Amino acid sequence: MRVEIWSDIACPWCYVGKARFEKALAAFPHRDGVEVVHRSFELDPNRAKGDSGPVVPMLMRKYGMTEEQAREGERRLGENAAAEGLAYLTEGRDHGNTFDMHRLLHLAKERGRQDELIGLLYRANFAEERSVFADDERVVEVAVEAGLDADEVRAVLADPQQYAEDVRADEREAAELGANGVPFFVLDRKYGISGAQPAEVFTQALHQAWGERSPLTTLAGADTGADTGDDVCGPDGCAVPQNG
Repeated sequence: MRVEIWSDIACPWCYVGKARFEKALAAFPHRDGVEVVHRSFELDPNRAKGDSGPVVPMLMRKYGMTEEQAREGERRLGENAAAEGLAYLTEGRDHGNTFDMHRLLHLAKERGRQDELIGLLYRANFAEERSVFADDERVVEVAVEAGLDADEVRAVLADPQQYAEDVRADEREAAELGANGVPFFVLDRKYGISGAQPAEVFTQALHQAWGERSPLTTLAGADTGADTGDDVCGPDGCAVPQNG
């Protein structure tokens, strides 16, 4: 069975959702028969390379929040991440264009290191102080840690056409499937799950999809958009955890 996950490195719910899915997959009796493929989805595809900035002012602009509301939202996201055993910097993070990182994820897929790379990119973006947006060499270091060759990584970064069509193809396919927010999980092209759902939802979906053949059915987050209240990120930003 194949599980495809559309996500963006800039998406905190993708970071949390990956951990929740992996918790369900680890307990799935057929886990050795499940192939996981990461697909590209840019939350801000029109953003220029090199255009980066702090997260809190971006949240204030996109949501119309006060500074305190934006900081509180980051604190709540940090709590959700911590509940999954993930480190999360609630202050001082930046954000920017993720296109090059998506291109490298396609290289990593060819080299059998995709899951390693996306996990390390998430960690670098959400849990470490040094920016992955301000310096290509930081991205090279992360890619090498994931098992890729440094010279090959630099060559891809230097040529904006390499794997560009692969990224665009993933994004077109997401639109065709009706996914306008991430994370978005597709199980064997039978079931779709929108958002960083609890591990129990992924467990149910894995069991339900195993061995079945039916059209894609959305089990959670039927609108697959960031305005549904699901733990999902869309072009207008990321849902903010609420108290209670």
